[in-house]
Amino acid sequence: MNILVINCGSSSLKFQVIDASTEKLLAKGLCERIGGAGSGITYENVVKGTGKIETITPLPDHKQAVSLVLQSISDPENGVVKSLDEIGAVGHRIVHGGEKFTSSVIINDEVIEAIKECSDLAPLHNPANLIGVAACQALMPGTPMVAVFDTAFHQTMPEKAYMYALPLKYYEKYRVRRYGFHGTSHSFVSKKVAEVVGKPYDSLKTIVCHLGNGASISAVNHGKCVDTSMGLTPLEGLIMGTRSGDLDPAIIEFIANKENLTTSEVVNILNKKSGVYALSGELSSDFRDLEDGYKKGNKKAQLAVDAFCYNVAKYVGAYAAAMNGVDVIAFTAGIGENSPFVREKVLAYFGYLGIDVDEAANATRGKDIRISTPDSKVAVYVIPTNEELAIARETFALCK
Repeated sequence: MNILVINCGSSSLKFQVIDASTEKLLAKGLCERIGGAGSGITYENVVKGTGKIETITPLPDHKQAVSLVLQSISDPENGVVKSLDEIGAVGHRIVHGGEKFTSSVIINDEVIEAIKECSDLAPLHNPANLIGVAACQALMPGTPMVAVFDTAFHQTMPEKAYMYALPLKYYEKYRVRRYGFHGTSHSFVSKKVAEVVGKPYDSLKTIVCHLGNGASISAVNHGKCVDTSMGLTPLEGLIMGTRSGDLDPAIIEFIANKENLTTSEVVNILNKKSGVYALSGELSSDFRDLEDGYKKGNKKAQLAVDAFCYNVAKYVGAYAAAMNGVDVIAFTAGIGENSPFVREKVLAYFGYLGIDVDEAANATRGKDIRISTPDSKVAVYVIPTNEELAIARETFALCK
C-alpha cells in the first residue's frame, strides 16, 4: 500500500509517498510560502533519482498546495503513481491530541471536532494540521485519512510526571498538564535503537535526545515514556533555537512591567527571540554558525553552545535518576544527528555513568552508529529520526 504522509504547517506543507509494505521512500517534497508571495513546490522522485524539481507558482491556500502535491505525485513523466487510486491512505501529523488521543486514529467527523477542541493548546499547529486534512478530504474523497499525534507517545507518563503543582481546578477545567511533543520521533528512535542494540524494546531504559531547532528529551522505561521535557506547550524544557526553555515564571510579569508589554508579547519573545539565538547575541539559532563562532573564539557563541549542552546534560542526568538507571542514550534530529561537536560536549558530563566516547565513530554524521566505546557502561548511539516513516507505519497498521 502506498501512503501519502502530510505534515501541514501554517504556511508550508511537507509530504512523502512511502510504499508501506516495503517501507521504501518513493517521493518527497515541500510546498512553501502558502498564501504569500514567491510560493511554490520542491518535488523529488526518489525512485528515478532525478533530483529536486523546483516550481514557483501561486499557492493561495492549502487546498491548492495539496492539489499541486497530488498532481506532482501522479504526473505522467515524474510521478510515482499512475493514478491517485494507488494511494491507499493519507497519514497526517497532528501536533496536539490532548488527553483524548493516546494513539493514532482513523479520521472522522468526531475526531476532527476533538482535534479542534485541542486547538487552544496548540493554536499555531492544530488549525493548520486540520486545513491539510480538509484539503485532502476534498480532493481525495473516499481515501482513508489517519491522524498521528505528536503528543500520543507521552500519554503513558504517570501523574507524578505530568501534573503541575497548580490549583487542581486548572487541570480539571482546562487540562493544564505536561503533554510533551516530538512524540513520533521519540517513539521511532526509542524502538529503532532497541533494534540496533539487539535487545527487546521493553527490556531497556532509554533516553532519547531529540536535538534540533526545537529540542526535547524523553525517558523511555521498558517501552513506555515516563517523562519528557516539553510541557503544556513546546516552550518548556531545553534551551532551543529561539525558545527560552525552562525559566522562573515570574520573569514574564517582571519583563512585562519593565517593558510595558502584554503577557502575550513576552511569551512571543520567549518563543521567537530567546534560546541560543539570544545567548549568542543574536548571532544565529543555527548550530553550524554557533559552532563556527565558538571555534573562532566568539564569547557569546561559546556561551550559547555551553549553556545548551549543559542544559541537555542536566535533563539526561535527571531522567537517569527518574528511571533508576539508563542502558542507552540516543541522539537524533538535526543537531543530534549532525553535530559531533555538541554530542562530545554533552557526553563530557557523563564520566560518572561510565561513558567513553569513540572519537572516530562520533565523527560520523547521519547514520545509525554507536559512538561510545565497547567497554562503556551505558551505550550511546546516533539514530537518524524518520517521523514520516513512523507516520506511514501507523497509517498502514490502521488501514491495511
